[in-house]
Amino acid sequence: MTEKALEKERTRLALLKDFDQIQARGLRPAGLDEAGRGPLFGPVVAAAVVLNPEKEILYINDSKKLSEKRREAVYPQIMEKALGVGVGIVSPARIDEINILQATYEAMKQALAALPASCPYGILLLDAITLPGLNLPQIPIIKGDGKSLSIAAASIVAKVTRDRLMAQAEERYPGYGLAQHKGYGTAAHIEALRRLGPTPEHRTSFIKKIME
Repeated sequence: MTEKALEKERTRLALLKDFDQIQARGLRPAGLDEAGRGPLFGPVVAAAVVLNPEKEILYINDSKKLSEKRREAVYPQIMEKALGVGVGIVSPARIDEINILQATYEAMKQALAALPASCPYGILLLDAITLPGLNLPQIPIIKGDGKSLSIAAASIVAKVTRDRLMAQAEERYPGYGLAQHKGYGTAAHIEALRRLGPTPEHRTSFIKKIME
């Protein structure tokens, strides 16, 4: 990376960090985000991240704006340098039982519970939602994964975690192309569903109309 490019990246990160500090109002923020609300297959995954303001991690951004290679490169840095990272995973069966919104809430609460006790936080920054039942300040931010450094970091952890689960699922269920489409309802996935039928890890409530 050239000095000019490095300066530009650090300026971008500083803006995201400043945004968090303004929103958090002096409290230590935990960023929360999820991956996998829309797919036909697999769990919904949430991540909670409490960043260390003293540790620089280049290229943190909304996971959708990063290539898979870049996400895989940034992920271990977040895991190593953050004050705390927690992950929550809610199964397809549970999604069918309680619906995807409630399952997302459940995954996020799991992620918060998985944060180490040594990493206290005082406020939650979330991407456009508010978690019910918590006695803790929360700020839902529209398109927060592109504005908040903490939410962006959580989006990367959630996305990488879920993508790796999809790569593992490809081995259990060959023929569906799960490693490629990550369980989303692409034409290839729907064609495979009609040809092979659903697996035990497909979301029945999502594919009901497809299978009729």
